[in-house]
Amino acid sequence: MAAPCGHFRRRSRDRPRTASRPVTWAPAKMALCRAGARGALWRLGPGPGPAWGLLGPRPARGALRIPARGCSAKAGSRGALAALVQGVKRLNGHYERFLQRCFPRFYALYATFTGGIRSLVVEVKEIRKIRQKMARQRLSAQQLPYREMERLRQFRRDVIKAIPVGVLAIPPFANFLVIVLMYFFPRQLLIRYFWTPSQQVEFLDAYHAIRSAAYAEVLESLALAARSLPQPQLQTQLEELCAKVQRGSQPHAAELYAVRSLFSGPPLALSKLRVSHVRALSHVLFLTPRLPAFFLRHRLRSHVLEIRHLDRALLRLGLGQLSEEELRAACYLRGLNSTHLGMAECRAWLEQWLRLSCKLQVSEVSLLANSMVLLSLNYLGAKE
Repeated sequence: MAAPCGHFRRRSRDRPRTASRPVTWAPAKMALCRAGARGALWRLGPGPGPAWGLLGPRPARGALRIPARGCSAKAGSRGALAALVQGVKRLNGHYERFLQRCFPRFYALYATFTGGIRSLVVEVKEIRKIRQKMARQRLSAQQLPYREMERLRQFRRDVIKAIPVGVLAIPPFANFLVIVLMYFFPRQLLIRYFWTPSQQVEFLDAYHAIRSAAYAEVLESLALAARSLPQPQLQTQLEELCAKVQRGSQPHAAELYAVRSLFSGPPLALSKLRVSHVRALSHVLFLTPRLPAFFLRHRLRSHVLEIRHLDRALLRLGLGQLSEEELRAACYLRGLNSTHLGMAECRAWLEQWLRLSCKLQVSEVSLLANSMVLLSLNYLGAKE
């Protein structure tokens, strides 16, 4: 860096000075030294490697210099991540085949659990989309299409069932106890996503046996209330209707619709029913009967109205649009054990139900709750 300055000094001594124009060499020396230093640095280039001056022209001032090895590093990290994912998938496949070969019963539980987790994640995403749609379009649950309304209803019941399990798992190390309880009591603690196909049929039969035990009490309460009716003609019709069901026959929707006016006032309106009658109907709708009478009536009314809204949405959709699973679930919700019935039988029963439900007014929903027993008790082999 000092070579240009020394060379200039030696040449300057040989030159004679003129008296008329004095020359000051200090600023010129400093400028030349700085220029030489910049030139030397430019020839060296930034960091190790070939000099920039040898590779080409100097890049513009302020230009972003990106090392070429940055792109290759990112590409390499992506490739490593993809290889890791593929390796994990291969190991998981080997592990599942090992379980299936050596521990088939445990593999069935493992497959049910992993499949249930995936189904639950998908369901949560769908519920979030429905909620966002309701908020964006300012819709109520009753204004939704049938499938979205039914999804919200079922997901709400699943969350309510899962809350006690989540509370039990809060204390430290309590999750091991919860796992043991879930293994021995899957019907009581697990939601439907974690049931095996055989468990689904078994558990639905068990739940229907619990609610069908209350059918006889509902019929007795109806027959008892019919004796105190003020209209003799309608009283006789209702008594004959109850006797017909008790003898093992199934009434038609038109027969039930003919006595609808009896269920909008005392003693058969929801707000006027006897407490024992309300508790029996709560069993039919899978509601806890161990609540004060006021709460029982309120919950019973809200659930029956929800079914009525579902019926109207289903009528707009059309029964022909339902899959086999959706058709069976719709019948089961309304009191019919559809696990052992065919598609044609389920469709015929649901058509009869919709003919009655969609004609009733809000004040007559007590008849809809009692019809869950009157229409389903003797329908073909549903009670088996």
